[in-house]
Amino acid sequence: MTPLPLLGFAGFSGTGKTTLLAGVLPLLVKQGVRVGMVKHAHHNFDIDQPGKDSYVLRKAGASQMLVASSQRWALMVENEDTTHDPQLDTLLGHLDQSRLDLILVEGFKHAAIPKIEVHRAHLGHPQLNEADRDIIAIACDAATLLNSTITRLNIDRPEQVTEFIIGLLRRN
Repeated sequence: MTPLPLLGFAGFSGTGKTTLLAGVLPLLVKQGVRVGMVKHAHHNFDIDQPGKDSYVLRKAGASQMLVASSQRWALMVENEDTTHDPQLDTLLGHLDQSRLDLILVEGFKHAAIPKIEVHRAHLGHPQLNEADRDIIAIACDAATLLNSTITRLNIDRPEQVTEFIIGLLRRN
């Protein structure tokens, strides 16, 4: 899959995966960790705005649209197979891994990679860790009752989640 450490964040919609990652990412960067992200989207999405030149050109038929400036670049690729989500392995191949120390994955909850489950008891969803052996920790609220000895992380303390991730990196 990748020679780099790979860690997923999995949970049902609305549990706070993105919010937690937005708190963890700057703390990892502060520790000197170069982080790449892969995020699964469930919907037909655009990073471009209707009316922008790149949007117009992509909609006009460009199957790959690269937009670049002095500050960043982005590549939009139209999938030929729109009936299935792209494979995580394929997406990882598009990252410049020579510039990274860690790849975090949001979503892709069925991928066979180490994952931290993000869970909030009040949403009423089942815990994923009970059926997914790839889940190595759960970031949850105080109301969550655990049926296993899995590592518990406080979903409201991104510094605790960051310490856990740094520990994983050191062991790798």
